[in-house]
Amino acid sequence: MKVAAVIAAGGTGTRMNTPVPKQFLEISGKPIFIHTIERISSLEDVVQIILALPEEHIPAAAAILNGMQMRVAVQCVAGGRNRQESVHRGVRHVRPDADVIMVHDAVRPVCDADTMRRVLDAAREKGAAVPGLPATETIQRVSRKGRVLATPPREELFAIQTPQAFHAEILRSALDRAADAGFVGTDESSVVRYAGHPVTVVPGSPDNIKITRPMDLEIAERLISGNLTKEDGTDMSESRFRIGQGIDFHRLVEGRKLILGGVDIPFERGLEGHSDADVLAHAICDALLGAAAMGDIGQQFPDTDPAHRNRSSMEFLVEVRTKIEAAGWRIQNVDATMLAQRPKLMPYAAAMKTNIAASLGIGIDAVSIKATTTEGMNAEGRGEGISAQAIALLQKK
Repeated sequence: MKVAAVIAAGGTGTRMNTPVPKQFLEISGKPIFIHTIERISSLEDVVQIILALPEEHIPAAAAILNGMQMRVAVQCVAGGRNRQESVHRGVRHVRPDADVIMVHDAVRPVCDADTMRRVLDAAREKGAAVPGLPATETIQRVSRKGRVLATPPREELFAIQTPQAFHAEILRSALDRAADAGFVGTDESSVVRYAGHPVTVVPGSPDNIKITRPMDLEIAERLISGNLTKEDGTDMSESRFRIGQGIDFHRLVEGRKLILGGVDIPFERGLEGHSDADVLAHAICDALLGAAAMGDIGQQFPDTDPAHRNRSSMEFLVEVRTKIEAAGWRIQNVDATMLAQRPKLMPYAAAMKTNIAASLGIGIDAVSIKATTTEGMNAEGRGEGISAQAIALLQKK
């Protein structure tokens, strides 16, 4: 199988607020797009790489590439007004004997070889394939006025990544047809589907992040510098770092204690739930479990189990920590935010940090707890409930 790779590098990086396009920003001493090209060229099937970028940036990219030794030569071509047009221009330069065309974002520099291989194998067999991650949270369709319009079934929702791969003639004809009809898709798979071809989804990778914000640079730096190497010097596909996020919401009701972060907070109402309904601890549990790819708190501690009735959520944190450590991970830090109109929660934050740190076996300085109101908006602002969001970082032992 001969694979031609088209790398879309037309972004300007306005959200990064930097003087150069984000694909030229450096990670571990190299521009982002060089990391991406190196990952792609490591696949022996790849026989051609085309970099589509704004014409004014071609000289800078060419100068960088001239100083690099690549297994596959990289051809720079001028992109278009949007991503689809840039990819279309890149595809026009693909050699005629290419069996498969793989399209990748220049600012996804951490895509592992296993993910790329899954996509290529599926594209070779099915004609079109993309990597995707199943949605872990409820996704709502919302109107411009902020009202929920519909709740699509979560099992049908996936976050689609790149690289995306297609039989060469399928992608060529689909892009030509879209250009003639004036159709602009959000990615190559939507263009191929518009042309009437089915697209197969294969498992993506949570490490395959797209760099769009300054924080993503730090995450990518950790993922790249943290990659393990085998004895023969080749990269292993598994990263030493994993990031997870969690969110939880509970309704405020009469006759219940308000427990947050293991702290009993004086208030006329408490949170409704099967356990003690500690929404902060639950969000942190979900972040940790998500980072370790172990599902969520509902799977680990189902509310159908009588053993969990009125149980302290600090015990959940201890058990989650035990499961994560048994799987070979170490908790680095957690960062959480509570949303409530009242009561004021920050006076209790120090005690919450102490409880959470003890349950997770990490230092207090590795736990960040914040609280905010919603300015009277939504359910939290109306005093109907309290929610919490959390992010956790794990490191391979």
